Amino acid sequence: QVQLVESGGGLVQAGGSLRLACAASGSIFSINAMGWYRQAPGKQRELVSTITSHNSTNYADSVKGRFTISRDNAKNTVYLQMTSLKPEDTAVYYCAANLFPRGATGRDVLSPHDYWGQGTQVTVSS
Repeated sequence: QVQLVESGGGLVQAGGSLRLACAASGSIFSINAMGWYRQAPGKQRELVSTITSHNSTNYADSVKGRFTISRDNAKNTVYLQMTSLKPEDTAVYYCAANLFPRGATGRDVLSPHDYWGQGTQVTVSS
């Protein structure tokens, strides 16, 4: 069983900063890309940022220059440092990971699969 658990959301004033973290745990062989998505009320879920296993990063235009994604492979954790936050950044932020899970015996490796966290609320007040 694989789980992704996010932390670090909260309420912040415009111009402030927050750091999100997402830890993957369970029977994992290796992790490919990890990333952050967000969904604001009444809107579709959108990509915020992704990072590959080789630390190649990608950002939505709306967050470039303000958000920084990073990962700690030893801890199976991805981070999102958010600065200069704006009210339009308000959303539920979801962590995602594409990874190779281990099979039931722990000795075999299954096909890669996408996993999602439960989401963490980020609210930016004006």
